[in-house]
Order: sequence, then C-alpha cells, then structure tokens
Amino acid sequence: MNQRWLSMSFLVFFFTWGIFLPYWTGWLTIEKGLSVTAASAIMGAGMVARSFSTFFVFPFLTRRLSYIRVIKWTSGIALLLTLLYIPDSSYGPLLIITVLFSAVYPMILPAVESGASVLMQYERIHYGKSRSFGSIGYTIALLLVGAATAIWSEQSILYLMIAGLGVIVLFFMRSGPAVLGAEPERNVERQTGAGLRSLFKTAGFLPVVILAILLQGAHASYYNYGFIFLDDLGVNGFFIGIILNVAVLFEILFFTKADRLLENVKVSRMFILSAIGSSIRWLLIFLFPTTAMFIASQVLHSLSFGVAHYAFIQFISKQLPHSQIATAQGLYAAVAMSLSTAILTFPAGVLYDLSPGAAFLGMMVCSIPALFIAWGNRKLIDG
Repeated sequence: MNQRWLSMSFLVFFFTWGIFLPYWTGWLTIEKGLSVTAASAIMGAGMVARSFSTFFVFPFLTRRLSYIRVIKWTSGIALLLTLLYIPDSSYGPLLIITVLFSAVYPMILPAVESGASVLMQYERIHYGKSRSFGSIGYTIALLLVGAATAIWSEQSILYLMIAGLGVIVLFFMRSGPAVLGAEPERNVERQTGAGLRSLFKTAGFLPVVILAILLQGAHASYYNYGFIFLDDLGVNGFFIGIILNVAVLFEILFFTKADRLLENVKVSRMFILSAIGSSIRWLLIFLFPTTAMFIASQVLHSLSFGVAHYAFIQFISKQLPHSQIATAQGLYAAVAMSLSTAILTFPAGVLYDLSPGAAFLGMMVCSIPALFIAWGNRKLIDG
C-alpha cells in the first residue's frame, strides 16, 4: 500500500516537473516574448529562490509539520501562483511571479524524497521501483506538451502545468502512510540531531554532497537550453517532446532495474560511472551538434542523472539516521538540484549566445572534477 502511495506521489509530481524543467525557459521566450538572456536571468533567479527555500524553509517546516502537510500546503500555494501567469505580463512581474513560484513549488520534491528515505528505513520499500513512476510521469508530460504545442501554441504549457498541480492537490488530500503523517511533537526523533553540523560529521557526507552538486549542476545547459537547442535545429515541437523523452525512457529503465543492478555496487563507483557518462554526453553534443547526436546522447541520461541521484539516495538512506534525512534532502535539493544549476545557468546562457554547442561543453567543468573527487575519496565514501 505504501509502495503504491510513493509510486503515485512520484508520478503526479514529476508530471509537472516534466513541464516546468525542460519547457519553462522556452515558454518565457516564445510565449512571453523574452530574449534567451532575459528568460535565463528569470529562471536563474528562480533557482536561487528555490535553493533558499529548500535549504532553509523546507527543514524548518518539517520540524513543525508532517511531510504530508508540507506537501499539501506547498502544492496548494503553487497552484494559486501559477494562475498569476495567465495575464499578459512584462519582465518585472514575470520575475516576481517566477521567484515566488520557484520558492514554493519545488519543496514538494524533497518532501516526497524524504518520505521515500523514511519508508526505506521503516518498511524496506524499493526506491528504484517507485522512482521509476516519476520518470513515467515526466515522460507523459513531455509527450503531452510536445503534442499540445504542435496543435495549439506554447500557451498550452501553462495550462497543462495548472492542470497537473490541480491533480497533485487532489491526490495529497487523500490519506498517506502513517509515519509520514505524524506531527513533529509525536515524532521527537525528527527534531533532534538534524543540524548541518552533525550532518557533516557523518563520514563521507561532504564528498558525496560535492559530487551531487557537480554532477547535477552539469545538467544546467540541458535543462535550460535543450528545448531551445532542438528548436534552433528546426525540430518540430511535437518531435522535441519525443526526443526529450528518450532520456526519460532510459531513466525509467534504469530506476526500474537499479535496486537489483546496483545492489552490490559501492556508492563511490556509482559516482565514478556517472561522471564518465556525463563527460561523454556533453562532449558528444559539442563535437556533433546535430539532432541525431543529441538523440543518441540522451541514452547517457541514465548515467549522468540517474546513477548520481540513486547514489546519493542510497548513501543517506544507509548512513544517516531518520532525524537527519530531511536536512540532507533539503541540502541536496537546494544546492545540488537548484543552486548549482542556477549558478551555471548564467555562464551557460552567455556560452549559448556565442555557440550552442559551447554551452554543453562548458558543463564538463563539473563532470571532470567529479570523476577525480569520486576516485580520490573512495574509502571515505564507502566507509
């Protein structure tokens, strides 16, 4: 029952994530008429807001509210904020709306991921199996957005996002796992020892966080400019959705089999594998800036993203007590999934204006150091 709840939680959230992450910059440029530089600045500011809220606000909320209540509040507020995008707006209002939305909406993800880590400890649920449903939701979103933009216009991106958030609100109105619905005063363990100081005292946690930051941040060009890159190559909007789905298809296959394939693989080796796959991926797009090579490079998403993410989840689930998981997830969501991408979005935008391929090559400034850090800290990471 709880396995199914977690699977559906990933499914409904990543449906909206599949709209927001790859399409929002393109929507701002095409539908709202902003330049790539202006849209990048707005999205970068949003990612900074996202990193702040997931780093400070999310752990604060989980010390006072249950995971379920955090999800309910953030999803409801996020739905209301998306309605503010409907009227025609200039750069200033779009910046404000995006910053507010980015500060609230992404907190749903660390709440669900923290819930997954807790359920892994309490009930031995299969993380990869449930997480694969998130990739399926992402895939469905990419296909729907691609079809909708081809049939109607890019404004359909916004309406699909509103509909997706509505589904999230309705789903989390239902009851969830009891351990995730427990209020903090009835779950004293979660209130103690959750500070950053005690977290970083855990052997291997620092290099693991650094690796997560580098490897997830290396996706900045892909997430922000992948849609625009394919559009510049003259690919139809519907086919862009299909092409972006290739990466998610291999992500689904990976997460479905990850629990079995990586059962006996050390975390450090997972990070090494991810760094190699990431470096090859960005180099190929730079050397061969064609639609065919972009499609081929999508296969490596299971390594550049999937393996790195799975490695981090496995490390905190096995090495951290329940009381530190929310703080670790907040840090991961804030710095690895938000701030690193936000920081790299700005130079990537400059590189993209100079040469689209250069924006992807520049991401190797993260993947190459990650390879050496993972190799040099093998004993510390694996204990």
